[in-house]
Amino acid sequence: MQITYHIGRHDGGWSYRLGDVWSEAFSTHGAALSAAKHAALRQQVEGKSAEILYQDETGVWHHEYVRSDDRPEAIVADR
Repeated sequence: MQITYHIGRHDGGWSYRLGDVWSEAFSTHGAALSAAKHAALRQQVEGKSAEILYQDETGVWHHEYVRSDDRPEAIVADR
């Protein structure tokens, strides 16, 4: 699975987003780009296997098991 962080203007500054979710605003493009690259790297760090419970946009709850080595390939798209 691949996920992409996008850099763009948001909330009076520069931010990165994943899907429809924006980060906090940064004062410069470079700061937002650096933060996005850091977030992408964190996505690829193995953790512990876990069971997760989440609610989707329609209100339905889902239960999944995630292996410690099941991480997405995260990239940063700059413009």
